[in-house]
Amino acid sequence: MVMQRHHLTCAGIAFALYLHHLISAIEVPLDSNIQSELPQPPTITKQSVKDYIVDPRDNIFIECEAKGNPIPIFSWTRNGKFFNVAKDPKVSMRRRSGTLVIDFHSGGRPEDYEGEYQCFARNDYGTALSSKIHLQVSKSPLWPKEKVDVIEVDEGAPLSLQCNPPPGLPSPVIFWMSSSMEPIHQDKRVSQGQNGDLYFSNVMLQDAQTDYSCNARFHFTHTIQQKNPYTLKVKTKKPHNETSLRNHTDMYSARGITETTPSFMYPYGTSSSQMVLRGVDLLLECIASGVPAPDIMWYKKGGELPAGKTKMENFNKALRISNVSEEDSGEYFCLASNKMGSIRHTISVRVKAAPYWLDEPQNLILAPGEDGRLVCRANGNPKPTIQWLVNGEPIEASPPNPSREVAGDTIVFRDTQIGSSAVYQCNASNEHGYLLANAFVSVLDVPPRILAPRNQLIRVIQNNRTRLDCPFFGSPIPTLRWFKNGQGNTLDGGNYKAHENGSLEMNMARKEDQGIYTCVATNILGKAEAQVRLEVKDPTRIVRGPEDQVVKRGSMPRLHCRVKHDPTLKLTVTWLKDDAPLYMGNRMKKEDDGLTIYGVAEKDQGDYTCVASTELDKDLAKAYLTVLAIPANRLRDLPKERPDRPRDLELTDLAERSVQLTWIPGDDNNSPITDYIVQFEEDRFQPGMWHNHSRYPGNVNSATLSLSPYVNYQFRVIAVNEVGSSLPSVPSERYQTNGARPEFNPTGVQGAGTQKNNMEITWMPLNATQAYGPNLRYIVRWRRRDIRGSWYNETVKTPRHVVWNTPIYVPYEIKVQAENDFGRAPEPDTVIGYSGEDYPKAAPTDVRIRILNSTAIALTWTRVHLDTIQGQLKEYRAYFWRDSSLLKNLWVSKKRQYVSFPGDRNRGIVSRLFPYSNYKLEMVVTNGRGDGPRSEIKEFPTPEGVPSSPRYLRIRQPNLEIINLEWDHPEHPNGVLTGYNLRYQAFNGSKTGRTLVENFSPNQTKFTIQRTDPISRYRFFLRARTQVGEGETLVEESPALLNEAYTKNQVDIATQGWFIGLMCAIALLVLILLIVCFIKRSRGGKYPVRDNKDEHLNPEDKNVEDGSFDYSDEDNKPLPNSQTSLDGTIKQQESDDSLVDYGEGGEGQFNEDGSFIGQYTVKKDKEETEGNESSEATSPVNAIYSLA
Repeated sequence: MVMQRHHLTCAGIAFALYLHHLISAIEVPLDSNIQSELPQPPTITKQSVKDYIVDPRDNIFIECEAKGNPIPIFSWTRNGKFFNVAKDPKVSMRRRSGTLVIDFHSGGRPEDYEGEYQCFARNDYGTALSSKIHLQVSKSPLWPKEKVDVIEVDEGAPLSLQCNPPPGLPSPVIFWMSSSMEPIHQDKRVSQGQNGDLYFSNVMLQDAQTDYSCNARFHFTHTIQQKNPYTLKVKTKKPHNETSLRNHTDMYSARGITETTPSFMYPYGTSSSQMVLRGVDLLLECIASGVPAPDIMWYKKGGELPAGKTKMENFNKALRISNVSEEDSGEYFCLASNKMGSIRHTISVRVKAAPYWLDEPQNLILAPGEDGRLVCRANGNPKPTIQWLVNGEPIEASPPNPSREVAGDTIVFRDTQIGSSAVYQCNASNEHGYLLANAFVSVLDVPPRILAPRNQLIRVIQNNRTRLDCPFFGSPIPTLRWFKNGQGNTLDGGNYKAHENGSLEMNMARKEDQGIYTCVATNILGKAEAQVRLEVKDPTRIVRGPEDQVVKRGSMPRLHCRVKHDPTLKLTVTWLKDDAPLYMGNRMKKEDDGLTIYGVAEKDQGDYTCVASTELDKDLAKAYLTVLAIPANRLRDLPKERPDRPRDLELTDLAERSVQLTWIPGDDNNSPITDYIVQFEEDRFQPGMWHNHSRYPGNVNSATLSLSPYVNYQFRVIAVNEVGSSLPSVPSERYQTNGARPEFNPTGVQGAGTQKNNMEITWMPLNATQAYGPNLRYIVRWRRRDIRGSWYNETVKTPRHVVWNTPIYVPYEIKVQAENDFGRAPEPDTVIGYSGEDYPKAAPTDVRIRILNSTAIALTWTRVHLDTIQGQLKEYRAYFWRDSSLLKNLWVSKKRQYVSFPGDRNRGIVSRLFPYSNYKLEMVVTNGRGDGPRSEIKEFPTPEGVPSSPRYLRIRQPNLEIINLEWDHPEHPNGVLTGYNLRYQAFNGSKTGRTLVENFSPNQTKFTIQRTDPISRYRFFLRARTQVGEGETLVEESPALLNEAYTKNQVDIATQGWFIGLMCAIALLVLILLIVCFIKRSRGGKYPVRDNKDEHLNPEDKNVEDGSFDYSDEDNKPLPNSQTSLDGTIKQQESDDSLVDYGEGGEGQFNEDGSFIGQYTVKKDKEETEGNESSEATSPVNAIYSLA
């Protein structure tokens, strides 16, 4: 902005003052560096409120903060007199602040500090004042004790219960509750007035059901004080009857209550007046009595209620008008009405006003010789008085200043000079309050300064509006001009518009507007300038956007979004779906020029928006995608197969390193094509071998292929869907690219010796697409690394070269560079290789052995010197073998074993040795060639250990009374055996018996156990022991002899009634069969059993001819379906005294006298046995059935 110096005649002074007021004075920028350099009178930045009420329980903080340069110092007055802060130990002032802190931790009464405080902030250029702060301590006095009598009132009569709360500071919040702390229900009949009293328009009998207590809540102490409750006694003419009240249409007549017209309980009479200050809320209240309870309506005489400012409260009994102004003065009346009549009360409202600003004085910064003025205009009712002060003193008492003239609410400054700086206070007051404002006048002479950063860069999109900013400061206010490219006239007019704040605006930025712009600020003290570079960028445009599409479910639609933008700006392309960011899942593929959706589904339907944006602008294009659903039954009917092969391959846009391949897709066979695989074949290095070149999405049929030089290409395309891949297409025509020098060198270069006097250099050869030209060869270079000798080189065509006559294991620097007839590849990297190794020349010495336990030893040795290794040290090896056992006549294997200790180390552990043995050990050092010489053989014994488990434990059960055990010695005694320990226990299902222990001598290998019962099985734990302890445990279990569940049932059923009845029935059946047999025999039918003994027998078979039953076992063969072994197979009888062999699975039965009941029936399965809770095995008739 520009401020010019004016030389005016007396007639133009008034106009000049008005012009200066409009233009305003110099504004100091907010830049902290500038503010710290410029002198500035004090300015109050923070102060406490005028009416300041504090909590007596807390320390008191009276705030006063100010800024200025130099930093202001502070002082206070209290009740108009100087307040000596240093004199009172309870009072202190915050550092670099004027805030008073009054501390009561050590005692004191806050009431002693009540009063009127004012803060003064001073520096070399003036004094600023705070408002007068009236400090008061919050008070919450106790409710005066009083006796409240029972209030008797007639039903239907009006009533008011007075609260009269104690006068607190600030005033307490009033609410009514019962003595049991239940809120009093309020409505248009019963409500609380603004004075805190509780009004009943008419009293009802139910009002006596509770008492009424007035409560006062005090803000600062957060305490609630309760008045003694009122108790009502309601006198009624009729007894209370809920049924009659419900059935009667008029509640009051049913109760015998006389209905009355309304009358006002508050305010009294027909009219009243109320004064309110401007800017606060006006609350008008009317509370009326009457039967029924009257309704209240509000009106304003001569007009409507103030629009947008009124609010009805307390069931329409109160009218609140917010932020009252002078226009709200007038007469308001409330109308109370019920069915018996109406009454109204008029309230005359007068609006007064404490002073308020029309023009608050503002800080004035002038240059030497400039003119200015301070204006202090305030209004109020009554009109406020304006008083000017300078640096806190009445202006009349200040030293005279010839450049200053006071004219009522205005101070005029003419031809100000350095040293005229001061702070002026304007006090506007009337009977309702006052306003105090500080405004300083600062006279500065500052040369121009540019506040913007140097060498700004502004970028704008072509044809857009832009603005170049050049904020500046100076006193006098500098003049600012703009130039382009350091020459020409001032830029203003046409496409340019210069603003007073230093900005240069362009209505439309064009390409020719690019360049360097210079802003120059000048005043009488000098000039300053800054440069701004403007770049005009091309707009971002979507040249081909997405189009509306209708597609089938499962297809692959493609939405285009081809963008043109300024290449110097970073482009970002995003997609929205239905105006929300699109989630890019596995089916979405975002590309440079579009979006492809694979396997589109109904949920993909919607609006798609492509947003192309740079940091300066953006463009967008939208399209709607419609997805057609195919019925599920139709989808099931369409068979899915592999796609047909693509066809008609065509090569276009032939270039040195690229070609455009186009094809026609084949039928997708009801499964959308997801991918195309492009393959190539070349006929020089690997003719007939096809290689994958690239992969493309299934919705394209053209691709730009990157090519390598000197390759005779041929391409083919394969289509892929979810079923599989198609057959390859017919190959395209061949395309030969021109040759070039290689761009890559071989990888995997290594150098290592295969013999002690050579080094073999190998590498991975270049493939067909890396050769780039004919006659591919490799230049191999090497030299000794340690002596930095000259390079040797050799050119070869195979990926291998051997260097002979090399020293043993020395490092070489190696390079392998590719070359063809067009030139060499770039300089290769250097790798380090080594020549061949020889066997180590020295053996480890001072080999020492320390026994750790029976199976491990610790070794230490002296390492060989590195010069003797003749290669890369790989490991130290300890060769050891078991020479003999310390047990006599025990054969041992003397196979040699070794343990490796990788790296250069001198200790290790050999484990997994056999205890109680003699061992021999020798050590070698090993490199890549092999082992070195062997060290001296060391012999050592291993101590005795615990034995391994016995080789076996055999369990034999010749009968149901004993079990025979037999075992063999451990395979590895690991010491002198001292005996065996056998633990065993009986078990039956989940139940186990107590554990028994037997100890045997080392030579005993058999033991017989007497069974305690024929049912339980046994579990055996056998261990051998030496003097060191017991060895590994061998666990075995005896096989099952009897079905436990069956045996249990057999024992239980012997005394059952049903079992006795069953036996009787079986006996009767046997008798009937015997009679039948006797009758048949008497008819002459005889059926020898021996002739039919090989046939299957069942209950329907005929008896033998002579009626006798043959139990002989002359052939020593079991009958059909008889006796099976424990594993279910037919088994020969092993012993005549083995009772188990005569039963089925150990289920043979015995009579009470011990005689065996032979059973030859087929064994029924377990389910049948359990279901009948019996078995044929329990019936003696089975024997007869088996022979019948």
